Amino acid sequence: MRRLPKTAANLSNRKIEGWNVIRRVMPYLWPEGQFWVKWRVVAALAVLVLAKLIAVATPIFYKQAVDALAPDASSATFLAMGAVGLTLTYGLARLANVGFQQLRDVIFTPVGQRALRRLALETFTHIHRLSMRYHITRKTGGLSRVIERGTKGVDFLLRFLLFSMGPLVLELLMISAVLFYLFDIWYLAVVALTIALYVWFTFAVTEMRVKIRKVMNDQDTDANQKAIDSLLNFETVKYFGAESWEADRYDRAMARYEAAALSTNYSLAFLNFGQSVLITGGLVAVMVMAAVGVQKGTLTVGDFVMVNAYMIQITMPLNFLGTVYREIRQALIDMADMFDLLEQPAEVTDKPDARPLQIKGGRVQFDDVAFGYDAERPILKGVSLEVEPGQTVAIVGSSGSGKSTIGRLLFRFYDVSGGAVRIDGQDVRDLTQSSLHALIGVVPQDTVLFNDTIHYNIAYGRPDASEAEIIAAAKAAKIHEFILGLPLGYQTTVGERGLKLSGGEKQRVGIARTLLKNPPILILDEATSALDTQTEMEIQSELKAMGQGRTVLTIAHRLSTIADADLIVVLEDGQVVERGTHDQLLERDGRYAQLWNRQEAEEAQAA
Repeated sequence: MRRLPKTAANLSNRKIEGWNVIRRVMPYLWPEGQFWVKWRVVAALAVLVLAKLIAVATPIFYKQAVDALAPDASSATFLAMGAVGLTLTYGLARLANVGFQQLRDVIFTPVGQRALRRLALETFTHIHRLSMRYHITRKTGGLSRVIERGTKGVDFLLRFLLFSMGPLVLELLMISAVLFYLFDIWYLAVVALTIALYVWFTFAVTEMRVKIRKVMNDQDTDANQKAIDSLLNFETVKYFGAESWEADRYDRAMARYEAAALSTNYSLAFLNFGQSVLITGGLVAVMVMAAVGVQKGTLTVGDFVMVNAYMIQITMPLNFLGTVYREIRQALIDMADMFDLLEQPAEVTDKPDARPLQIKGGRVQFDDVAFGYDAERPILKGVSLEVEPGQTVAIVGSSGSGKSTIGRLLFRFYDVSGGAVRIDGQDVRDLTQSSLHALIGVVPQDTVLFNDTIHYNIAYGRPDASEAEIIAAAKAAKIHEFILGLPLGYQTTVGERGLKLSGGEKQRVGIARTLLKNPPILILDEATSALDTQTEMEIQSELKAMGQGRTVLTIAHRLSTIADADLIVVLEDGQVVERGTHDQLLERDGRYAQLWNRQEAEEAQAA
């Protein structure tokens, strides 16, 4: 099996983990110049501390209420009233604890959501900055899964680092101090030993589970991208009757996910049972010590109840610690994948001193250009050509000769490995990509549409265009009448990648979109290849009219569409072998003449 070329997408296996991930997240929690965010973080922490103080004091009210109800109380009426008041105080304390925790969430939620939104936007923007090379080697399904899990991990990490791990430690320290102060050091020793063993066991088993969960995530991503890839190629699957093959391929991926998921669940059961053994052992030990104290008369029944309440209060956050630690480790893995994505370098970048493209006429020049998608396989080998302002130059040649590559280099999807591409004397590598893309229009061979309305897809060429301009572009592309014949007209949705439209209809929408953009430089990459002969002839006249006063670079397979070009350049094996007008090239009886005669014969045979 042929190996894919090494690219930035598969060379970078370095993951950002642990504290590096946390350091990447902290600026979203404490951003420079965002006072409202800092205020909310401080307020949320203050409310949290208040809630913990109330939580630690609550068992004391419980103890006093129990002692007040003891049969040997000296003043039954007074103590009974005191017990009722203490019980009400106990209930209010529990309610206040929950209330302050909810208030904390209300205060902090905008901070977490802002961080999630900012990071999601940063990731989305970065993905669009990555090179064409990255996107053609990356599977969309896996990419979307990485982003989804990573952004959710950020919100989780911010929330639980701030409101779980730190507060948990604070609560344990406060309870330990109360036990030491009200009882003796042995209670503290048992509690400390229980916590230490619990934390050690939880972290050790969780580390093992994290590795299993990583495998499960990988299998989940693999299954998801196989499903999306199959659905995106629905027609191809149908053409080859490959439904069962695709189902079996997906099932094999899900089987691997199932095996990993089972291991994850089994290890979770082991973790939960081990935690229960440790916590129950510590609880029983402390309760036995308290029971002995009550029998000896050194402790009251209220003390016994208070010790039990504190141990249960310790148990709850410790159980939560296991969950939080597991989720934090998982969030770190998910975020490491996302941050690794953010670390992917953009192959094509603007120079620090890049300037906007200044169109002075639209002269395009390829000066001894060399390029290859893979270093071991050069595509263009010293190509030189010039397109004068207002001139239409056609690039023709057999498949694989490098025709479409020339358009991609002009649009700067890639940078040349040798020579230079210039517009009005300006090297495209010295220009901002945004200005370059704004002034070049492309009608590709395979037009891909957004899963939105026809109106949206045409207006994408210039979002601020008026309704009249959108309709005029559709008329110029010979698709207006077709659109009006649809039940919803311009508001008809085209389906994912435009699958509800035929190839010719999609291509005409793409032409309308570029006509609306109205760029000074136009690249037509086999723009009418999906059209029937009659429609092609009609649109060719519109494209020709559109090219008036513009620099047009036409990449063509059907030679009849470029016979009237100002200059025809013939590529073979990445080199220019002929150039001239249609008539001149036919007279030479060279490579162009061979291509022309072959197509003439094929068309005559087809007729």
